Amino acid sequence: MSHNIPPSGYAITKGEDAPSGGDRGTKDGPSGPRGGAGGNPPPKARRQFMTYLLLLGVVAVIWVVLTTTGQRGETIQTPQEFFVLAKEGYFEQGTVVIQDDKLMATLSRSLPGATDRVGQKGGQVWVRIIPGEYDWVRTQLTTAGVKWQEQVGQSLFLQLLISIAPALLIFGVLWFLIARSMRGAGGGGPGGMLGNFGKSRHRVTNKESVHITFADVAGVDEAKDEVHEIVEFLKNPKRFSKLGGRIPRGVLLSGQPGCGKTLLAKAIAGEADVPFFSISASDFDEMFVCVGASRVRELFKQAKDNSPCIIFLDEIDAVGRRRGGGFSSGGHDEREQTLNAILVEMDGFEVNDQIIVIAATNRPDVLDPALTRPGRFDRQVAVPLPDLKGRRQILAVHARKVKMSPGVDLDRLARGTPMFSGADLAAIINEAAIIATMAEKEFVETIDLEEARDKVRFGRANKSRKIEEQERIATAYHEAGHALLQVILPDADPLHKVTIIPRGQAMGATFALPEKDRYGYSRKYLTATMRVLCGGRIAEERKTGDISSGAAMDIRMATAYARTMVVQWGMSARLGFVNYGGADDRETFIPEKDYSPETARVIDEEVRGLIDAAYEEAGVLLTEHWPRVTAIADALLRVETLSKEDVDCILRGEPFEKPTVADLLQRELPRATSQVPPEPGTDLPPGAIANPA
Repeated sequence: MSHNIPPSGYAITKGEDAPSGGDRGTKDGPSGPRGGAGGNPPPKARRQFMTYLLLLGVVAVIWVVLTTTGQRGETIQTPQEFFVLAKEGYFEQGTVVIQDDKLMATLSRSLPGATDRVGQKGGQVWVRIIPGEYDWVRTQLTTAGVKWQEQVGQSLFLQLLISIAPALLIFGVLWFLIARSMRGAGGGGPGGMLGNFGKSRHRVTNKESVHITFADVAGVDEAKDEVHEIVEFLKNPKRFSKLGGRIPRGVLLSGQPGCGKTLLAKAIAGEADVPFFSISASDFDEMFVCVGASRVRELFKQAKDNSPCIIFLDEIDAVGRRRGGGFSSGGHDEREQTLNAILVEMDGFEVNDQIIVIAATNRPDVLDPALTRPGRFDRQVAVPLPDLKGRRQILAVHARKVKMSPGVDLDRLARGTPMFSGADLAAIINEAAIIATMAEKEFVETIDLEEARDKVRFGRANKSRKIEEQERIATAYHEAGHALLQVILPDADPLHKVTIIPRGQAMGATFALPEKDRYGYSRKYLTATMRVLCGGRIAEERKTGDISSGAAMDIRMATAYARTMVVQWGMSARLGFVNYGGADDRETFIPEKDYSPETARVIDEEVRGLIDAAYEEAGVLLTEHWPRVTAIADALLRVETLSKEDVDCILRGEPFEKPTVADLLQRELPRATSQVPPEPGTDLPPGAIANPA
């Protein structure tokens, strides 16, 4: 039975008010949506190619500038004209230079009829002279009454070298970078820089460096038992060949993110004491055609040379999706070529090839049937979310690495983390250690684990956020409505705690603590949960006389429960024992609907009927117990966070005497005054506290 709504173990939260529909009310199931979007950067080779192309363009521009500089200013045709301009004072004093084959000067004023910048004031002019006539040139310049500098006798080669030195330097740097890139990319072998595109990018972990065993994997006992025979085959293949048995060539690990698929594959390699080839399926594809297939062939070739070994393909759905599905343009598909190469290589295994291919994915429903048929990935191992016992084992494994207080109850923490993955549980232990360290504690305590759990699931508590008093009152009654119904409804999950301290995007939260893991949902449980979801809006409206966007997530979750009950679970008397959900293969953008418009109208009416009934019943219960709602809200406004024991005390009518933070500070003031007496001869004003220093 598949479910697409959050199962047991949740928190009903009141989110912050936002014009964009920011949620106050959230009923967050532990299997809530996760994901992210991000653009893939261009391949590294493409970026290097564009960089080199840009640098070559810059070099070309510099070369043109350097080679054309010598031709600028050639406005004087004969030396006689140059001497006439010198006599008439067109040149700045001291700027006339006699070189081996020319005369150069800088203009002090513009030449007659000059239109270009060279002939304007400050421009340079020059004229060719015949080597050997230097005495005649000196005489003419002396007659003209100008001062000159002489640079005769310098090597033409040296002048040329000086003029092109910047270009040579740039070319040298470019040549060094390109040659180094070619050596690194081509590996020194044939193929040069482009030869690396066909190379496999797998990571090889030798058997000496694989230290993960089955003892480091907890919470997936059934999956470990199923892959144990893989380890036995890699250790002793002759044991299976005696009876003619053949070990599966491929093992497909499927499960939600964070459940330990990669860890289990490494544990298999560690137990079998064999090399471990690991690569992500997305690393096969590149900017050139058929590169993925080439990398697949090279990977399997190296694996055969190092057998017995394990090949681990992470996220196999990146290249193993069903062929021919979706909106295909009909052109060349690099992903299909890579998939074909994987299928061919797995078919090429011989009986004596001790190679096990392990693949991991969280979308086994979209894989190509040719990939999962017998003879390829014919062994599918489910790695599910851990149950209560599994969560206790996972917490114990990670708790070995930190200092735990003797009073820590991991069983209670495991019961309070339903539908948490192994990665989530590891994050809880790590966050608790960080919280205890920042508080300068010697051990990790239960309060640190509780805070870490809430932080991992819902975000950090925003205790410094400034909230208006009217908003605090609305939030307190909103959460009080949730908490009361959570307690008085016998079919709902037990209450754990309720708070109006903002956490993440929520202004408050009501946490439930399921007594057990749920794998199926009864109608009574779903109806009670929907009533709890409606309680926040009803209590807030009754107190403030207005409604807000604070119940947006409550409405969304209640609608999801009701629609799933009607469409998939057959809990509607009018529609009967029929599934109207359709197939969820996610290969097209058009949802599948195999029912008429009349049936769609009936579905909408049934969904609306379930929600209206839950809303009406929740309103009746809150009206009947309104003084209790007020008492819970007043206590929340006073201390901000109430545990289940505090709520039970309030509901029994007992006086609630839990001190606030301000009360605790007031109690510390007299103690601090008595512990630090004033110095002799020092008079303190009334009410002042002596400085402990």
